[in-house]
Amino acid sequence: MGRGDKRTRRGKIFAGSYGKTRPQGKKKNTAAPKVETTKSEE
Repeated sequence: MGRGDKRTRRGKIFAGSYGKTRPQGKKKNTAAPKVETTKSEE
């Protein structure tokens, strides 16, 4: 286990690859939040 092992985080950093051990990060929800509008009562 070490730099030459592609199954470890350090090995993936050394090899320059990504995967389950070294995820890229989660995608953030970029949609605007829904705003509730109230009907004006007379």
